[in-house]
Amino acid sequence: MSVTELGPIEITAAVLREAGAPLRLERATLGAPRPDEVRVRIVATGVCHTDMVVRDQLFPTPMPIVLGHEGAGVVEAVGASVTTIEPGDHVVMTYMSCGLCLPCETGHPAHCSHMHPLNFGGSRLDGSTSTCGCEDNTPIHDHFFGQSSFSTYVVANERNVVKVPKSAPLELLGPLGCGIQTGAGSVLKAMKVEAGASFVAFGAGAVGLAAVMAAKVAGATTIIAVDVTPSRLALALELGATHVINSREEDPVQRVREITSGGANYSLECSGRAQVLRQAIDAITTLGTCGIVGATKMGTEAAFNINDVMIPGKRIMGIVQGDVVANAFIPTLVNLYLQGRFPFDKLCRFYSFDQVNEAMADSESGVTIKPILRMPVSADQA
Repeated sequence: MSVTELGPIEITAAVLREAGAPLRLERATLGAPRPDEVRVRIVATGVCHTDMVVRDQLFPTPMPIVLGHEGAGVVEAVGASVTTIEPGDHVVMTYMSCGLCLPCETGHPAHCSHMHPLNFGGSRLDGSTSTCGCEDNTPIHDHFFGQSSFSTYVVANERNVVKVPKSAPLELLGPLGCGIQTGAGSVLKAMKVEAGASFVAFGAGAVGLAAVMAAKVAGATTIIAVDVTPSRLALALELGATHVINSREEDPVQRVREITSGGANYSLECSGRAQVLRQAIDAITTLGTCGIVGATKMGTEAAFNINDVMIPGKRIMGIVQGDVVANAFIPTLVNLYLQGRFPFDKLCRFYSFDQVNEAMADSESGVTIKPILRMPVSADQA
C-alpha cells in the first residue's frame, strides 16, 4: 500500500503538556511519512530514565510533546526512497543521527553533531512535526529520539529503524533501542572490555545490569555491581556478577579495591550522580577506564583528584548509546538473547498503555527495572 493511499491517520498518544505533569492519553492525527521515512504500528515500547528526565524538564524540550524512545513494532508504510525496510518488517527503533557529520561518517553516529536537535528538539531537523491534536489541529512536538513511541503509531526515519527477526518476541525488544543497548554497548563497543578483565557497574538499573550481562559475554572474570537495593544486587548475581556491593553498607571504592587487589580495569557510572562518578573514577586502577552514561541535570559538574587521574593514566570516557551503530548492534543483542546468553527479559515487566504514569512511577521507585508498555490490539490486528 502506498504512502499516498494511506494518508494521515488517527492515533492515540501520551502527551506531556507541563513540566513534571502526568502524561495524558490524547487522540491525535499522524501525517504520512516523507520519502526517507516509515510508518510503524507500535506493538510495545520501553520506559527509560530519560523519559522521566525530560518529563521533569531536567533536559529541556519544547512542549507539548510525545515522549517514548524504545519502540518496537511492525512497518505499515515506507517512503519512496526507503530501500532497507519493507511493509510487514518487524523493527526496533533507536536514536536518530544525521549520517553526514564527521562522527557519523567515522562510525560514531551516537555522537552525531546534531544529536541534541534530532533527539531532544521535538521535531525533524527542519523544525517540522508529524503530529497534530485532533480537536484543534495544533502541532504537537514529536520525533523524540526520532520516534516518540508513546503512541500507537509513529513516523520514523529509515536511519533509526532496525529490522529484527520475526522469530524474536517483538513486544520485548524495544528496550534494546536505548537502555539495554547503552549498557551493553558501553562494555562491548565503547570501552571494549576484554576477556580476563575486571569490571564494575555503579548502579544496577537497566543500563547497569545490561552492562553486567555484556561483561559476562565479553569474558570479564571479575564483575562487580554496586547499588543500594538488595533485590537488584541479587539479580546482578543471577545475571553474571561475581561480586555485589551495597553502597549504603560499605565504602564501594575500598571494597572494589579489595576485590580487585588495587582497582578495577573498567568502571561504568550509570546512576547520573556526580558523587557516584567520583567513586567510579577512584575505583579504577592504573590505566583503567571509567565510562559515563548516567543522565544528569543539564549543567551538573563533578570533581575529582587531578593527580590521581593523571599519574596512573586513568581514562574518563563520555558514552552515548554505547557508541554503537544500532543497525549492527541490536541484531547482535537479539541473537545473544535467543541463544540464552543475554537474558534481559529478567529486567522487564509489562504494563498496558494507559498505565504509562504508573510504569514511570514504578521505574523511579525501583519497583520495576525496565517497564514495557503494550499497545492495545485492534480486532483486525489480533
